[in-house]
Amino acid sequence: MSLPYQKKLIPQAKALRKEMTPQECHLWYDFLKNYPIRFQRQKTIGRCIVDFYCHAAKLAVELDGSQHYKDIHQHNRDTERTLYLNAMSVEIMRFPNACIDRDFAAVCNMIDKRVKEKTRL
Repeated sequence: MSLPYQKKLIPQAKALRKEMTPQECHLWYDFLKNYPIRFQRQKTIGRCIVDFYCHAAKLAVELDGSQHYKDIHQHNRDTERTLYLNAMSVEIMRFPNACIDRDFAAVCNMIDKRVKEKTRL
């Protein structure tokens, strides 16, 4: 079953695909793009756009810059988004950009493990 989305967010999602951060590019091109189970980039779900989404696992992967950890308002928005998406049975995995830079293999392993658990691969 497909998830609801707001059509007005589609142009923004398309623009975000063209303006990915270096960490998003690294995760996409070096892992998720060719992952055996399909992931989508900048996927609209309800009133949100998530960085990466795997429908088969109902799993969203979010990469967060330092502002997500320094700004209390951003942290509160992230918490609200997580609760909103969880209510639609979408699990969120969040990784700081620094984790992509410092330990890319570990991030990939965590995503792979969770997808396999959720899809029973």
